[in-house]
Amino acid sequence: MATTGMQLLGLILSIIGWVAGFLVCALPMWRVTAFIGNNIVTAQITWEGLWMNCIVQSTGEIQCKVYDSLLALPSDMQAARGLTVLSLLLCTLALTLGILGVKCTKCVGHQSPKARLARVSGIIFAVAGFLYLIPVCWTAHSIIRDFYDPYVAAPHKRELGPALYLGWGGSALLLIGGSLLYAGSSPPGIPSSPTFSSGESSPRRAGGPTQVKGYV
Repeated sequence: MATTGMQLLGLILSIIGWVAGFLVCALPMWRVTAFIGNNIVTAQITWEGLWMNCIVQSTGEIQCKVYDSLLALPSDMQAARGLTVLSLLLCTLALTLGILGVKCTKCVGHQSPKARLARVSGIIFAVAGFLYLIPVCWTAHSIIRDFYDPYVAAPHKRELGPALYLGWGGSALLLIGGSLLYAGSSPPGIPSSPTFSSGESSPRRAGGPTQVKGYV
């Protein structure tokens, strides 16, 4: 049977993960300026995201600019754009199915179709969380690789931005929420094991010859 509490908990965690994923996609803080060397006082800090880069002046002024060309971006950033947008669309579909499938809603009358919709929603949420995880880990790997590469100049090296940590948290919430939504939405009315009446008649057959022997 469907567990309402587990379904709601999974749906709430998935929604929080979806909001976190939207913020990850929009924030320009995937890569930030790395402070290397003895001089840690800089006139400006650079932020780089999926859609724009920003320069933060020492006075607090922020100037942002959208990337001019998509094809000029590195391959990891192009893949990150596509995967995050696809994940957002999958989360929207999963949220719609989850609202229709949870036990406490009245959108679908029968419990069995509702349980199937909730299980499909949990699977889609988990897939969306995995899709979020790929570009975040890929970008983190690129940043760490360039940071320790001696052939990369110090001004071009970057640190892990806050958006990446938010992306890891959002992916975990989507994976956990989707799993809870799937586990709490087992279809009702399915017996665990079938029963057969032929097994009950065997003792009677065994007792038949005993009664005959008594008369003899």
